[in-house]
Amino acid sequence: MKKIRAGAFAALAASVALALGACSSGTGSNGDGDGAGNGDGGGDVSVTFLPKNLGNPYFDTSSKGGKAALEEIGGTFNEVGPAEATPDAQVSYINTLTQQGVGAIAISANDPTAICDALNEARDAGVKVVTFDSDTDAECRDLFINQADAEGIAKVQVDLVADQIGGAGDVAILSASANATNQNAWIEDMKTYAASEYPDLTITEVVYGDDDDQTSFDKTAALLQSNPDLKGIISPTTVGIAAAARYLSTSEYKGEVALTGLGTPNQMRDYVEDGTVTAFALWNPEDLGYLTSYAAAALVAGDITGAEGDTFTAGKLGEYTVGADSVVLLGDPYVFDADNIGDFDF
Repeated sequence: MKKIRAGAFAALAASVALALGACSSGTGSNGDGDGAGNGDGGGDVSVTFLPKNLGNPYFDTSSKGGKAALEEIGGTFNEVGPAEATPDAQVSYINTLTQQGVGAIAISANDPTAICDALNEARDAGVKVVTFDSDTDAECRDLFINQADAEGIAKVQVDLVADQIGGAGDVAILSASANATNQNAWIEDMKTYAASEYPDLTITEVVYGDDDDQTSFDKTAALLQSNPDLKGIISPTTVGIAAAARYLSTSEYKGEVALTGLGTPNQMRDYVEDGTVTAFALWNPEDLGYLTSYAAAALVAGDITGAEGDTFTAGKLGEYTVGADSVVLLGDPYVFDADNIGDFDF
């Protein structure tokens, strides 16, 4: 499941240099594409993105990449989604898109199983289903576009916090929702890796901010007030890390409690520059959305089926190979710090 393109992030800098920052690609109902692939990956290919929730800068950026790819292909891009990151809310959108007969649904799942029945009904109706960012159970989709290997994501975050606290001390995790597939996989890998490599580092607690800014802010405050010995916080969610940094930046804990996780440069720049955050990690969500659209179009066109070993070309990102369990891997996480954060705009 390793992509053939040389260098895990060789294309990241080039694509980010073209980015104009996170912006919404539009919401609401599907457009007028009929959803049918025409054999060459172009033409009337209609792909609708269904993120965990709208108004999230991370998904605004991934949708920007998805839209750019569909414009290159000559297809139709749309985006719909709930205001809050709940699986029940996603189901109604899946059902509507199935009735509309879109070519493909690109979805970041709020729950691995709760949306499966709706997705399989879509597939039975001829709609291709591509998950990205957060997966469903494998039998509920045709492909999963994975932003990075779960173990690699876990490792980089634990390494970052361990480096900042001297490899020892109590660390808490501020996650998104309790049912988020990707978050839970990363957290389990973090615990395993930390126990193996940093025996003096203890992950004491996991709390959930539900990918809501105020909830994440409040959870950060509660963590710090109830854990006086806390040395660090890992927040593997872009909403959570920004909210936690906002709290720390004006608190007595600034410079005393380390914060790392997954964030976007534009969200985190001020907190890196003022010393609240030393370093954090992420992939390029614009590239993730871009790859997702190309993969969806290849499925709709019949160029791939999602079988292990299938290959397809994703525009400027190059050639990719489908791995086990119909997974396509974007690449490794990238670490942002004071030395390089000024070079990125997303």
